[in-house]
Amino acid sequence: MNPVMVQDWGVDWAWGLPLIVLIVVLHAFCLGLLNKEVSVKLRDERRLLRFPSVSISVIGGTALSATILHGFEGLIWAGAYRFLGALPDTKTAILYSLSAITTYGHAGLYLAPRWQLIGALEALNGTILFGLTTAFLFTVLQKTWSHS
Repeated sequence: MNPVMVQDWGVDWAWGLPLIVLIVVLHAFCLGLLNKEVSVKLRDERRLLRFPSVSISVIGGTALSATILHGFEGLIWAGAYRFLGALPDTKTAILYSLSAITTYGHAGLYLAPRWQLIGALEALNGTILFGLTTAFLFTVLQKTWSHS
């Protein structure tokens, strides 16, 4: 392993760890806001009587909101790649970021060896985010099914 590359990884850690913390906190905050909205919609008994498929709209709206949130978080990582000069343009940075954060990894884009650790840290962040989202969607399903 190239000792210069390992030495440069300090920058990856210095950027990656705060980004992970920031994005996890943002994610939890936004899921909390979504939870409040879901609770309000499910408490409105009059609306339930007029709109019997409210549980479908709540689940669909929640899934769409979570998808948009994940996309926004990928944009934050893409911005970091551009700021650091790790990727040449915004389009490439967004595609790489969404590929990394979902751990899909098949976009055919690669970071220079010097930046590969930060890409792995984004994938780690994505795993945490998708775990939180999965737990949240499970909770939403439980709430909506109990109101059916």
